[in-house]
Amino acid sequence: MTINSQRGEAPPLPPARFAFDAVTWKEIAYLLANLPVDLVGFVYVVVVLYLGIGLSVTVVGLPLLALGLAGCRLLGRLERGRARGMLGVAVDEPRSLVPGRMGFFPWLWTSLKDPVGWRHALYFFARLPWGIATFTVVLTSLFVAWPVLPFIARGLANADRAMVRGLLSPSDELERRIAELESDRGTVVDTAAADLRRIERDLHDGAQARLVALAMDLGLAKEKLQEDPEAAARMVGDAHGEVKLALQELRDLARGIHPAVLTDRGLDAALSSVAARCTVPVRVQVDLASRPAPAIEGIAYFTVSELLQNISKHSGAHRAVVELWRSDGRLMIQVRDDGRGGASASGGSGLGGLAERLDSVDGLLVIDSPAGGPTTVTAELPWRDRA
Repeated sequence: MTINSQRGEAPPLPPARFAFDAVTWKEIAYLLANLPVDLVGFVYVVVVLYLGIGLSVTVVGLPLLALGLAGCRLLGRLERGRARGMLGVAVDEPRSLVPGRMGFFPWLWTSLKDPVGWRHALYFFARLPWGIATFTVVLTSLFVAWPVLPFIARGLANADRAMVRGLLSPSDELERRIAELESDRGTVVDTAAADLRRIERDLHDGAQARLVALAMDLGLAKEKLQEDPEAAARMVGDAHGEVKLALQELRDLARGIHPAVLTDRGLDAALSSVAARCTVPVRVQVDLASRPAPAIEGIAYFTVSELLQNISKHSGAHRAVVELWRSDGRLMIQVRDDGRGGASASGGSGLGGLAERLDSVDGLLVIDSPAGGPTTVTAELPWRDRA
């Protein structure tokens, strides 16, 4: 027991020290850097607007203003990077202003009415008073109010986060949607190219090679027709068998591209045909009052087909169920099995590729597959009525 405790006195307090974490120090550094950054941005915007608008009656005024707005976009990108690194604010990049090549006047008109450039200009024009205020408050608090500085810095930094999200993010939901569709378009192109390569490989390695061998056999049979009719007849019989195999491979290839039963009879009959070829007993239930658009119908067919192939190869299941129905403008697909589970869309698996393909058409893939099973895969597709 210490002497202070024996006398009933409180133990001495530890010496005061800074106990700010890394996040707080980043916020303080960001707020102190506001003044020079906002000063540069304010001067740039004022000069660009003054020269561009003032000279708009001349030839160089409007092009100068368009270039100035493009510079505002660049400053906004740098500011988003600063906020991302120091405040942890993740803001999507706006789509590029001019996709591809266009003439001078279309570029000029597009640049002058660019909402992103104007909002970035507004951001830097209005930030100078805020930059002065944050710099002054934080610098003063470092010396006279440091115990409450973390709370002050957090409040000011939250206001900065709101400004960045409000003025430096893509224009609106439509802008974000365009960026998302541009990303999805790449997935669609890659998928189409992969499908074309697969079809070419299947034709080259399968039916084409078999037809080449068939032509050679028929040529040899033709040569032996006069001197050895029996041998020629046997060779023609073998060629007939090759023709059957080639036709079967072509049917399988055509079914992989777009099965005739899907076009003629719809999803119910087509999925029943797929289920009949599955190594696991499958019950198919399609509850659709009408048929969707051909593109949606084809995607639904190949989604179920790939899921049933995964069940056959990897699940170890004894039975499976396929259900399709329509709900609130969406085509719902659910495939369940009682296998070992553990299915995942990560790690470059086939389910990951399937999820990307569904996402490219505004679809969704949800996998519920705990270890030991059962596995439930739910897919959603946008419903479009058949023309």
